[in-house]
Amino acid sequence: MPITADLASGLRDTIRGRVLVVGDEGYDAARSVWNAMIDRWPAAVVRPLDTSDVRASVLAAVARGLPVSVRGGGHNVAGHAVGDGALMLDLSELRGVEVDPVTRVAHVGGGATWGAVDAATQAHGLATPGGLISETGVGGLTLSGGIGWLRSAHGLAIDNLVGAEVVTADGSIVQATPDGSHADLLWALRGGGGNFGVVTRFDFALHRVGPTVSFCGPVYDLEAGAGPIRFWRDFLADKHDRVGSLVEFSTIPASPDYPEQSWGRRVYTVAAMFAGDGAEGETLLAPLRAQGPLVTDFSGQMAYVDVQRLFDAVAPFGAYRSYWKSRYLATLDDATIDGLLAHNARPPSSTTLSSIWNFGAATARVPAEATAFGDRSMSWMASFDSMWTDPADDAGNIAWTRAGWDALAPWAAGNRIYLNFPGHGEDADLTAQAFGAANLARLRAVKRCYDPTNVFRFNANIEP
Repeated sequence: MPITADLASGLRDTIRGRVLVVGDEGYDAARSVWNAMIDRWPAAVVRPLDTSDVRASVLAAVARGLPVSVRGGGHNVAGHAVGDGALMLDLSELRGVEVDPVTRVAHVGGGATWGAVDAATQAHGLATPGGLISETGVGGLTLSGGIGWLRSAHGLAIDNLVGAEVVTADGSIVQATPDGSHADLLWALRGGGGNFGVVTRFDFALHRVGPTVSFCGPVYDLEAGAGPIRFWRDFLADKHDRVGSLVEFSTIPASPDYPEQSWGRRVYTVAAMFAGDGAEGETLLAPLRAQGPLVTDFSGQMAYVDVQRLFDAVAPFGAYRSYWKSRYLATLDDATIDGLLAHNARPPSSTTLSSIWNFGAATARVPAEATAFGDRSMSWMASFDSMWTDPADDAGNIAWTRAGWDALAPWAAGNRIYLNFPGHGEDADLTAQAFGAANLARLRAVKRCYDPTNVFRFNANIEP
Protein backbone atom coordinates (compact mmCIF):
# COMPACT_ATOMS: atom_id res chain seq x y z
CA MET A 1 0.00 0.00 0.00
CA PRO A 2 2.81 2.55 0.66
CA ILE A 3 4.20 1.81 -2.83
CA THR A 4 0.75 2.19 -4.37
CA ALA A 5 0.07 5.48 -2.57
CA ASP A 6 3.46 6.86 -3.59
CA LEU A 7 2.95 5.71 -7.19
CA ALA A 8 -0.51 7.23 -7.46
CA SER A 9 0.54 10.51 -5.88
CA GLY A 10 3.61 10.82 -8.08
CA LEU A 11 1.74 10.05 -11.28
CA ARG A 12 -1.14 12.41 -10.52
CA ASP A 13 1.42 15.19 -10.23
CA THR A 14 3.16 14.15 -13.45
CA ILE A 15 0.70 13.05 -16.13
CA ARG A 16 -2.45 14.48 -17.69
CA GLY A 17 -4.31 11.16 -17.70
CA ARG A 18 -6.33 9.59 -14.92
CA VAL A 19 -4.88 7.41 -12.13
CA LEU A 20 -7.11 4.95 -10.24
CA VAL A 21 -6.34 2.83 -7.17
CA VAL A 22 -8.42 0.59 -4.91
CA GLY A 23 -11.28 2.60 -3.44
CA ASP A 24 -11.44 5.12 -6.27
CA GLU A 25 -14.68 5.43 -8.20
CA GLY A 26 -14.20 3.60 -11.49
CA TYR A 27 -11.36 1.35 -10.32
CA ASP A 28 -13.42 -1.86 -10.42
CA ALA A 29 -14.76 -1.09 -13.88
CA ALA A 30 -11.27 -0.21 -15.11
CA ARG A 31 -9.77 -3.52 -14.00
CA SER A 32 -12.52 -5.55 -15.66
CA VAL A 33 -11.74 -7.40 -18.89
CA TRP A 34 -13.75 -9.38 -21.43
CA ASN A 35 -13.37 -12.77 -19.70
CA ALA A 36 -15.56 -12.76 -16.57
CA MET A 37 -13.27 -15.35 -14.94
CA ILE A 38 -10.44 -12.83 -14.62
CA ASP A 39 -10.52 -11.04 -11.24
CA ARG A 40 -7.17 -9.36 -10.65
CA TRP A 41 -6.23 -6.33 -8.62
CA PRO A 42 -3.61 -4.03 -10.12
CA ALA A 43 -1.74 -1.64 -7.85
CA ALA A 44 -2.96 1.19 -10.05
CA VAL A 45 -4.78 1.72 -13.33
CA VAL A 46 -3.50 4.57 -15.47
CA ARG A 47 -5.35 5.99 -18.48
CA PRO A 48 -2.68 7.97 -20.34
CA LEU A 49 -3.71 10.69 -22.76
CA ASP A 50 -0.58 10.56 -24.91
CA THR A 51 2.78 8.88 -25.36
CA SER A 52 4.40 11.16 -22.80
CA ASP A 53 1.95 9.90 -20.18
CA VAL A 54 2.80 6.32 -21.13
CA ARG A 55 6.51 7.01 -20.76
CA ALA A 56 6.10 8.64 -17.35
CA SER A 57 3.93 5.75 -16.14
CA VAL A 58 6.41 3.10 -17.24
CA LEU A 59 9.30 4.91 -15.58
CA ALA A 60 7.29 5.32 -12.37
CA ALA A 61 6.46 1.62 -12.25
CA VAL A 62 10.03 0.53 -12.97
CA ALA A 63 11.37 2.88 -10.28
CA ARG A 64 9.15 1.14 -7.75
CA GLY A 65 9.84 -2.40 -8.94
CA LEU A 66 6.34 -2.95 -10.35
CA PRO A 67 5.60 -4.90 -13.53
CA VAL A 68 3.42 -3.31 -16.21
CA SER A 69 0.39 -4.77 -17.98
CA VAL A 70 -1.17 -3.18 -21.06
CA ARG A 71 -4.86 -3.02 -21.90
CA GLY A 72 -5.86 -2.36 -25.48
CA GLY A 73 -9.36 -3.79 -25.81
CA GLY A 74 -9.15 -6.22 -22.86
CA HIS A 75 -10.34 -9.14 -25.01
CA ASN A 76 -7.55 -11.67 -24.49
CA VAL A 77 -9.11 -14.78 -22.99
CA ALA A 78 -6.18 -15.24 -20.58
CA GLY A 79 -6.63 -11.72 -19.21
CA HIS A 80 -3.18 -10.47 -20.17
CA ALA A 81 -4.38 -6.87 -19.81
CA VAL A 82 -4.41 -6.96 -16.01
CA GLY A 83 -2.07 -8.34 -13.36
CA ASP A 84 -2.22 -8.53 -9.58
CA GLY A 85 -0.03 -5.84 -8.03
CA ALA A 86 1.00 -4.41 -11.40
CA LEU A 87 0.62 -1.01 -12.95
CA MET A 88 -2.10 -1.43 -15.57
CA LEU A 89 -1.88 0.89 -18.55
CA ASP A 90 -5.35 1.31 -20.05
CA LEU A 91 -4.79 2.75 -23.55
CA SER A 92 -8.46 3.42 -24.26
CA GLU A 93 -7.78 7.16 -24.69
CA LEU A 94 -5.17 6.45 -27.38
CA ARG A 95 -7.70 5.30 -29.93
CA GLY A 96 -7.32 7.66 -32.85
CA VAL A 97 -7.09 6.37 -36.43
CA GLU A 98 -5.57 8.49 -39.21
CA VAL A 99 -5.72 7.23 -42.80
CA ASP A 100 -3.44 8.33 -45.62
CA PRO A 101 -5.32 7.21 -48.74
CA VAL A 102 -2.40 8.15 -51.01
CA THR A 103 0.26 6.00 -49.34
CA ARG A 104 -2.41 3.55 -48.18
CA VAL A 105 -1.23 3.51 -44.58
CA ALA A 106 -3.33 3.75 -41.42
CA HIS A 107 -1.79 5.20 -38.26
CA VAL A 108 -3.66 3.56 -35.38
CA GLY A 109 -3.55 4.43 -31.69
CA GLY A 110 -2.52 1.66 -29.32
CA GLY A 111 -5.94 1.62 -27.66
CA ALA A 112 -8.07 1.56 -30.82
CA THR A 113 -10.53 -1.21 -31.60
CA TRP A 114 -10.90 -2.93 -34.95
CA GLY A 115 -14.33 -1.37 -35.38
CA ALA A 116 -12.73 2.09 -35.33
CA VAL A 117 -10.07 1.01 -37.81
CA ASP A 118 -12.62 -0.49 -40.19
CA ALA A 119 -14.84 2.61 -40.07
CA ALA A 120 -11.94 4.97 -40.78
CA THR A 121 -10.35 2.92 -43.55
CA GLN A 122 -13.60 1.98 -45.29
CA ALA A 123 -14.37 5.68 -45.69
CA HIS A 124 -11.65 5.49 -48.36
CA GLY A 125 -12.55 2.03 -49.68
CA LEU A 126 -9.56 0.52 -47.89
CA ALA A 127 -8.98 -2.10 -45.20
CA THR A 128 -6.27 -4.07 -43.44
CA PRO A 129 -6.63 -7.61 -42.03
CA GLY A 130 -8.13 -7.46 -38.54
CA GLY A 131 -10.18 -9.74 -36.31
CA LEU A 132 -13.74 -11.08 -36.42
CA ILE A 133 -15.17 -9.05 -33.52
CA SER A 134 -15.21 -5.27 -33.92
CA GLU A 135 -14.72 -4.53 -30.20
CA THR A 136 -11.41 -6.43 -30.09
CA GLY A 137 -8.39 -4.23 -29.39
CA VAL A 138 -5.96 -3.72 -32.25
CA GLY A 139 -2.93 -4.17 -29.99
CA GLY A 140 -3.50 -7.59 -28.47
CA LEU A 141 -4.82 -9.20 -31.63
CA THR A 142 -2.03 -7.83 -33.83
CA LEU A 143 0.94 -8.59 -31.59
CA SER A 144 0.18 -12.31 -31.52
CA GLY A 145 -0.65 -12.64 -35.21
CA GLY A 146 -4.14 -11.42 -36.07
CA ILE A 147 -6.40 -13.82 -37.99
CA GLY A 148 -9.37 -12.37 -39.86
CA TRP A 149 -11.49 -12.62 -43.01
CA LEU A 150 -8.84 -11.05 -45.24
CA ARG A 151 -6.08 -13.52 -44.36
CA SER A 152 -6.26 -15.46 -47.62
CA ALA A 153 -5.77 -12.40 -49.83
CA HIS A 154 -3.63 -10.21 -47.58
CA GLY A 155 -2.22 -12.36 -44.77
CA LEU A 156 -2.30 -11.82 -41.03
CA ALA A 157 -2.49 -8.46 -39.28
CA ILE A 158 1.26 -8.64 -38.57
CA ASP A 159 2.01 -9.11 -42.26
CA ASN A 160 0.59 -5.63 -42.81
CA LEU A 161 2.31 -3.97 -39.84
CA VAL A 162 4.80 -1.58 -41.46
CA GLY A 163 5.79 0.47 -38.44
CA ALA A 164 5.17 1.13 -34.75
CA GLU A 165 5.89 3.62 -31.99
CA VAL A 166 6.95 1.84 -28.80
CA VAL A 167 7.71 2.96 -25.25
CA THR A 168 10.30 0.56 -23.87
CA ALA A 169 11.14 -0.39 -20.30
CA ASP A 170 13.83 2.31 -19.94
CA GLY A 171 11.40 5.01 -21.04
CA SER A 172 12.72 5.34 -24.59
CA ILE A 173 10.22 6.25 -27.29
CA VAL A 174 11.36 4.41 -30.41
CA GLN A 175 10.10 4.27 -33.98
CA ALA A 176 10.30 0.69 -35.27
CA THR A 177 10.44 0.42 -39.07
CA PRO A 178 11.56 -2.33 -41.46
CA ASP A 179 14.77 -0.55 -42.49
CA GLY A 180 15.45 1.65 -39.46
CA SER A 181 17.59 1.28 -36.36
CA HIS A 182 14.85 -0.70 -34.61
CA ALA A 183 14.04 -3.19 -37.36
CA ASP A 184 14.71 -6.02 -34.91
CA LEU A 185 11.95 -4.68 -32.66
CA LEU A 186 9.45 -4.49 -35.51
CA TRP A 187 10.32 -8.07 -36.44
CA ALA A 188 9.61 -9.12 -32.83
CA LEU A 189 6.32 -7.20 -32.69
CA ARG A 190 5.14 -9.22 -35.69
CA GLY A 191 3.92 -12.14 -33.61
CA GLY A 192 6.03 -11.97 -30.46
CA GLY A 193 3.21 -10.72 -28.24
CA GLY A 194 3.33 -7.78 -25.83
CA ASN A 195 6.81 -8.61 -24.56
CA PHE A 196 8.85 -5.62 -25.65
CA GLY A 197 7.13 -2.43 -24.56
CA VAL A 198 3.96 -0.40 -24.94
CA VAL A 199 2.93 0.09 -28.57
CA THR A 200 1.35 3.53 -28.68
CA ARG A 201 0.91 3.58 -32.48
CA PHE A 202 0.56 0.89 -35.14
CA ASP A 203 1.10 1.63 -38.84
CA PHE A 204 -0.77 -0.73 -41.19
CA ALA A 205 -0.61 -1.17 -44.96
CA LEU A 206 -4.06 -0.87 -46.55
CA HIS A 207 -5.72 -2.65 -49.48
CA ARG A 208 -8.70 -1.98 -51.71
CA VAL A 209 -11.65 -3.76 -50.08
CA GLY A 210 -15.40 -3.20 -50.28
CA PRO A 211 -17.34 -1.27 -49.35
CA THR A 212 -19.54 -4.27 -50.26
CA VAL A 213 -18.32 -7.87 -50.09
CA SER A 214 -19.88 -11.29 -50.63
CA PHE A 215 -20.60 -13.19 -47.44
CA CYS A 216 -21.66 -16.82 -47.30
CA GLY A 217 -23.39 -18.06 -44.14
CA PRO A 218 -25.52 -21.20 -44.58
CA VAL A 219 -26.43 -22.90 -41.27
CA TYR A 220 -26.64 -26.70 -41.26
CA ASP A 221 -28.13 -28.84 -38.51
CA LEU A 222 -25.48 -30.95 -36.80
CA GLU A 223 -27.49 -33.99 -37.86
CA ALA A 224 -26.55 -33.16 -41.48
CA GLY A 225 -23.32 -34.92 -40.57
CA ALA A 226 -19.85 -34.47 -42.00
CA GLY A 227 -20.82 -34.19 -45.66
CA PRO A 228 -21.11 -30.38 -45.94
CA ILE A 229 -17.85 -29.93 -43.99
CA ARG A 230 -15.97 -32.38 -46.21
CA PHE A 231 -17.36 -30.60 -49.26
CA TRP A 232 -16.20 -27.26 -47.80
CA ARG A 233 -12.69 -28.66 -47.26
CA ASP A 234 -12.45 -29.91 -50.85
CA PHE A 235 -14.12 -26.82 -52.28
CA LEU A 236 -11.42 -24.58 -50.76
CA ALA A 237 -8.54 -26.64 -52.16
CA ASP A 238 -7.97 -24.22 -55.07
CA LYS A 239 -9.54 -21.11 -53.52
CA HIS A 240 -7.45 -20.34 -50.42
CA ASP A 241 -6.06 -17.26 -52.15
CA ARG A 242 -9.55 -15.77 -52.62
CA VAL A 243 -11.70 -16.97 -49.72
CA GLY A 244 -11.30 -16.53 -45.97
CA SER A 245 -13.51 -19.09 -44.29
CA LEU A 246 -14.39 -21.07 -41.20
CA VAL A 247 -16.87 -23.66 -40.04
CA GLU A 248 -18.34 -22.66 -36.69
CA PHE A 249 -20.24 -24.98 -34.34
CA SER A 250 -22.83 -23.32 -32.10
CA THR A 251 -26.22 -23.73 -30.44
CA ILE A 252 -29.11 -21.69 -31.87
CA PRO A 253 -30.36 -19.18 -29.29
CA ALA A 254 -34.00 -18.24 -28.70
CA SER A 255 -33.79 -15.35 -31.14
CA PRO A 256 -36.09 -14.04 -33.89
CA ASP A 257 -33.08 -14.24 -36.21
CA TYR A 258 -33.69 -18.01 -36.36
CA PRO A 259 -36.77 -20.19 -36.99
CA GLU A 260 -38.42 -20.87 -33.63
CA GLN A 261 -38.46 -24.62 -34.24
CA SER A 262 -34.64 -24.57 -34.41
CA TRP A 263 -34.06 -22.90 -31.04
CA GLY A 264 -31.74 -24.96 -28.86
CA ARG A 265 -30.46 -27.14 -31.73
CA ARG A 266 -26.77 -27.73 -32.26
CA VAL A 267 -25.68 -26.51 -35.71
CA TYR A 268 -22.67 -25.45 -37.74
CA THR A 269 -22.29 -22.48 -40.06
CA VAL A 270 -20.13 -22.65 -43.19
CA ALA A 271 -19.00 -19.02 -43.19
CA ALA A 272 -16.90 -17.50 -45.95
CA MET A 273 -16.06 -14.06 -47.31
CA PHE A 274 -14.96 -13.07 -50.81
CA ALA A 275 -13.70 -9.50 -50.99
CA GLY A 276 -13.72 -9.13 -54.78
CA ASP A 277 -16.50 -8.50 -57.30
CA GLY A 278 -19.93 -9.10 -55.78
CA ALA A 279 -21.45 -11.12 -58.61
CA GLU A 280 -18.32 -13.23 -58.90
CA GLY A 281 -18.37 -13.87 -55.16
CA GLU A 282 -22.00 -14.96 -55.08
CA THR A 283 -21.40 -17.43 -57.92
CA LEU A 284 -18.15 -18.67 -56.43
CA LEU A 285 -19.58 -19.33 -52.94
CA ALA A 286 -23.00 -20.64 -53.98
CA PRO A 287 -22.03 -24.37 -53.79
CA LEU A 288 -21.39 -24.01 -50.05
CA ARG A 289 -25.10 -23.25 -49.63
CA ALA A 290 -26.31 -26.30 -51.57
CA GLN A 291 -25.12 -29.25 -49.49
CA GLY A 292 -28.47 -30.18 -47.97
CA PRO A 293 -31.41 -28.64 -46.07
CA LEU A 294 -30.55 -25.42 -44.24
CA VAL A 295 -31.73 -24.24 -40.84
CA THR A 296 -31.31 -20.68 -42.13
CA ASP A 297 -28.96 -18.73 -44.38
CA PHE A 298 -27.16 -15.46 -43.68
CA SER A 299 -25.58 -15.19 -47.12
CA GLY A 300 -25.63 -12.11 -49.32
CA GLN A 301 -23.96 -8.86 -50.29
CA MET A 302 -22.94 -6.96 -47.14
CA ALA A 303 -20.97 -3.90 -46.20
CA TYR A 304 -17.51 -5.00 -45.08
CA VAL A 305 -17.97 -3.17 -41.77
CA ASP A 306 -21.13 -5.20 -41.13
CA VAL A 307 -19.34 -8.49 -41.79
CA GLN A 308 -16.74 -7.36 -39.25
CA ARG A 309 -19.51 -7.00 -36.65
CA LEU A 310 -21.36 -10.27 -37.32
CA PHE A 311 -19.83 -12.09 -34.35
CA ASP A 312 -20.05 -9.24 -31.82
CA ALA A 313 -23.32 -10.49 -30.33
CA VAL A 314 -22.04 -13.99 -29.55
CA ALA A 315 -19.22 -12.74 -27.33
CA PRO A 316 -20.37 -9.63 -25.42
CA PHE A 317 -17.91 -7.95 -23.09
CA GLY A 318 -17.90 -9.37 -19.56
CA ALA A 319 -20.89 -11.67 -20.07
CA TYR A 320 -19.19 -15.06 -19.97
CA ARG A 321 -16.57 -17.05 -18.17
CA SER A 322 -14.30 -18.28 -20.94
CA TYR A 323 -11.58 -20.76 -21.79
CA TRP A 324 -10.31 -21.02 -25.39
CA LYS A 325 -7.69 -23.36 -26.83
CA SER A 326 -6.50 -23.82 -30.40
CA ARG A 327 -4.33 -26.09 -32.50
CA TYR A 328 -2.81 -25.67 -35.93
CA LEU A 329 -3.52 -28.70 -38.08
CA ALA A 330 -1.31 -30.20 -40.79
CA THR A 331 -4.28 -31.91 -42.39
CA LEU A 332 -8.06 -32.00 -42.20
CA ASP A 333 -8.86 -35.56 -43.17
CA ASP A 334 -12.19 -37.34 -42.74
CA ALA A 335 -11.23 -38.74 -39.34
CA THR A 336 -10.37 -35.26 -38.03
CA ILE A 337 -13.70 -33.87 -39.23
CA ASP A 338 -15.59 -36.80 -37.72
CA GLY A 339 -13.85 -36.27 -34.39
CA LEU A 340 -14.60 -32.55 -34.34
CA LEU A 341 -18.23 -33.20 -35.24
CA ALA A 342 -18.64 -35.75 -32.45
CA HIS A 343 -16.95 -33.64 -29.81
CA ASN A 344 -19.05 -30.59 -30.67
CA ALA A 345 -22.34 -32.46 -30.43
CA ARG A 346 -22.64 -32.07 -26.64
CA PRO A 347 -20.60 -29.24 -25.11
CA PRO A 348 -21.34 -28.49 -21.45
CA SER A 349 -22.56 -24.98 -22.30
CA SER A 350 -25.01 -23.90 -24.99
CA THR A 351 -23.07 -20.66 -25.54
CA THR A 352 -19.85 -22.48 -26.40
CA LEU A 353 -18.46 -22.12 -29.92
CA SER A 354 -15.89 -24.12 -31.84
CA SER A 355 -14.35 -23.39 -35.23
CA ILE A 356 -12.24 -24.78 -38.05
CA TRP A 357 -10.27 -22.10 -39.93
CA ASN A 358 -8.61 -22.33 -43.35
CA PHE A 359 -5.10 -21.06 -44.05
CA GLY A 360 -2.74 -20.99 -47.00
CA ALA A 361 -2.31 -18.41 -49.79
CA ALA A 362 -1.03 -15.01 -48.55
CA THR A 363 -0.65 -16.31 -44.99
CA ALA A 364 1.45 -19.28 -46.10
CA ARG A 365 3.72 -17.32 -48.45
CA VAL A 366 5.54 -15.56 -45.58
CA PRO A 367 8.80 -17.38 -44.65
CA ALA A 368 9.04 -18.65 -41.07
CA GLU A 369 12.01 -16.41 -40.32
CA ALA A 370 10.42 -13.25 -41.74
CA THR A 371 8.25 -12.63 -38.65
CA ALA A 372 8.34 -13.71 -35.04
CA PHE A 373 5.10 -15.61 -35.66
CA GLY A 374 7.19 -18.38 -37.18
CA ASP A 375 6.21 -21.29 -39.39
CA ARG A 376 3.27 -20.82 -41.79
CA SER A 377 2.95 -24.36 -43.14
CA MET A 378 -0.23 -25.18 -41.21
CA SER A 379 -3.22 -25.75 -43.48
CA TRP A 380 -5.98 -25.38 -40.87
CA MET A 381 -6.64 -24.37 -37.28
CA ALA A 382 -9.21 -25.76 -34.86
CA SER A 383 -10.33 -23.76 -31.83
CA PHE A 384 -12.55 -24.67 -28.88
CA ASP A 385 -14.12 -21.52 -27.45
CA SER A 386 -15.95 -22.43 -24.26
CA MET A 387 -18.18 -19.77 -22.69
CA TRP A 388 -20.52 -20.18 -19.72
CA THR A 389 -21.92 -18.18 -16.78
CA ASP A 390 -21.90 -20.26 -13.57
CA PRO A 391 -18.60 -20.58 -11.65
CA ALA A 392 -19.73 -24.05 -10.58
CA ASP A 393 -19.34 -25.12 -14.21
CA ASP A 394 -15.72 -24.01 -14.57
CA ALA A 395 -14.12 -27.43 -14.25
CA GLY A 396 -16.50 -29.17 -16.64
CA ASN A 397 -16.13 -26.59 -19.39
CA ILE A 398 -12.36 -26.42 -19.13
CA ALA A 399 -12.14 -30.22 -19.18
CA TRP A 400 -14.33 -30.39 -22.31
CA THR A 401 -12.13 -27.84 -24.08
CA ARG A 402 -8.90 -29.60 -23.19
CA ALA A 403 -10.29 -33.00 -24.15
CA GLY A 404 -11.12 -31.76 -27.64
CA TRP A 405 -7.76 -30.05 -27.90
CA ASP A 406 -5.86 -33.15 -26.75
CA ALA A 407 -7.73 -35.36 -29.20
CA LEU A 408 -6.36 -33.34 -32.14
CA ALA A 409 -2.71 -34.03 -31.27
CA PRO A 410 -2.24 -36.72 -33.96
CA TRP A 411 -3.17 -34.23 -36.70
CA ALA A 412 -1.35 -31.20 -35.28
CA ALA A 413 1.15 -29.13 -37.27
CA GLY A 414 3.72 -29.45 -34.49
CA ASN A 415 2.76 -28.75 -30.90
CA ARG A 416 1.85 -25.14 -31.66
CA ILE A 417 -1.01 -22.93 -30.53
CA TYR A 418 -2.33 -19.57 -31.69
CA LEU A 419 -1.28 -17.31 -28.84
CA ASN A 420 -4.51 -15.29 -28.94
CA PHE A 421 -6.37 -18.49 -27.94
CA PRO A 422 -4.04 -19.69 -25.14
CA GLY A 423 -6.39 -21.14 -22.53
CA HIS A 424 -5.44 -19.22 -19.42
CA GLY A 425 -1.77 -19.21 -20.33
CA GLU A 426 -1.03 -22.21 -18.15
CA ASP A 427 0.86 -24.18 -20.81
CA ALA A 428 4.05 -22.12 -20.64
CA ASP A 429 6.05 -24.60 -22.71
CA LEU A 430 3.68 -24.03 -25.63
CA THR A 431 4.69 -20.39 -25.78
CA ALA A 432 8.22 -21.45 -26.65
CA GLN A 433 7.03 -24.00 -29.18
CA ALA A 434 4.77 -21.48 -30.88
CA PHE A 435 7.77 -19.64 -32.32
CA GLY A 436 10.22 -22.42 -33.21
CA ALA A 437 13.75 -22.70 -31.79
CA ALA A 438 15.46 -20.21 -34.12
CA ASN A 439 12.83 -17.50 -33.75
CA LEU A 440 12.66 -18.01 -29.98
CA ALA A 441 16.41 -17.47 -29.65
CA ARG A 442 16.13 -14.27 -31.68
CA LEU A 443 13.14 -13.12 -29.62
CA ARG A 444 15.06 -13.63 -26.39
CA ALA A 445 17.86 -11.45 -27.76
CA VAL A 446 15.36 -8.69 -28.60
CA LYS A 447 13.78 -9.07 -25.15
CA ARG A 448 17.19 -8.67 -23.49
CA CYS A 449 17.75 -5.51 -25.48
CA TYR A 450 14.42 -3.78 -24.84
CA ASP A 451 13.14 -5.34 -21.59
CA PRO A 452 16.04 -7.04 -19.76
CA THR A 453 14.24 -7.19 -16.39
CA ASN A 454 10.96 -8.52 -17.82
CA VAL A 455 8.83 -5.53 -16.85
CA PHE A 456 6.29 -6.57 -19.53
CA ARG A 457 5.50 -10.10 -18.39
CA PHE A 458 1.69 -10.26 -18.58
CA ASN A 459 1.59 -11.93 -21.98
CA ALA A 460 2.76 -15.14 -23.62
CA ASN A 461 6.01 -14.38 -21.88
CA ILE A 462 9.46 -14.65 -23.38
CA GLU A 463 11.98 -14.53 -20.56
CA PRO A 464 15.08 -12.47 -21.37
